Amino acid sequence: MSEPTVLELFSDYVCPWCYLGDNRVKKLAQAFDIEVRRVHFPLHPETPAEGRTLEELFRCGPEEVAAKNRNMQGLMAAEELPYGPRSHTYNSRLAQEVGTWAETQPGGSAIHDKFFEAYFVDNRNIGDVDVIVDIVRAAGLNEGEARTVIEERRYKDAVDADWAKSGQYGVTGVPTFVAGGHGLVGAQPYETLEQFMLSLGTQRRDPAAD
Repeated sequence: MSEPTVLELFSDYVCPWCYLGDNRVKKLAQAFDIEVRRVHFPLHPETPAEGRTLEELFRCGPEEVAAKNRNMQGLMAAEELPYGPRSHTYNSRLAQEVGTWAETQPGGSAIHDKFFEAYFVDNRNIGDVDVIVDIVRAAGLNEGEARTVIEERRYKDAVDADWAKSGQYGVTGVPTFVAGGHGLVGAQPYETLEQFMLSLGTQRRDPAAD
């Protein structure tokens, strides 16, 4: 039996294209024998704790921000993803560290959806410790342990390593998909990701075996 194809997914919780890409990778994992490894990426690492308005981030006015939100709502609706208009971007560093910890817990990968939803649906500051702990609770994980992870920065080195890998690979935008020494950049259509897997000889899953 062949080994699954390792697919590295470079992503950030405050990236709307990553929200779309993450959803497409879930579908891909149902169809193909792949092992998805999330690699956290520093999209806006300079963002202060209180966040920044999208007007400031994009250097534009409220009309342009509203247009961007309408565009994203349409794209999300096409894939049945909930989306609430954003007003700010937030610093995702602590969320990434908690997300890395969550991967070590049974069922912990559910937290990734919760972070995306907290930000893109509820417009919450996922850089705020109390908000992060709320998300941990919603994912069914241990809140006390999560606070300790944050206070002691237990997964700082792991996320530092992810950020360094982005530099080593030359990743400058997300989502980026890397497998078999090849990469795709951007929120690629599902069909493109499917062809990518086929080009690498990735085995399709047998639905009857599920």
